[in-house]
Amino acid sequence: MKTVARQARHRRVRSRVNGTAERPRLAVFRGSKSLSAQLIDDAAGTVLLTVGSSKKLSGADVAAGEALGTELAKQAKAKKVATAVFDRAGYRYHGVVKAVCEAARKGGLKV
Repeated sequence: MKTVARQARHRRVRSRVNGTAERPRLAVFRGSKSLSAQLIDDAAGTVLLTVGSSKKLSGADVAAGEALGTELAKQAKAKKVATAVFDRAGYRYHGVVKAVCEAARKGGLKV
């Protein structure tokens, strides 16, 4: 039931949020054991950048979210992406999802 409700919220959010080459969509996935974030150009249908939990960024807690956001901002800067549209994927803007976004902002990505 929770997953179905989250997917419905995600569809609502996605109806309003679209990424372009100049301003890609920053999509966050929150699993029970790992996190991932992608920069997506919806106009071209391509993924520009993917950062996920690895041995260096293990876990799915707030500290891992901050590390993930920082790494994402660093790699986005290397690809010359300055701004992004945030897609929370139906999750509440709270805890890990908020940590990823705030860390990306601190890293220099304008979200």
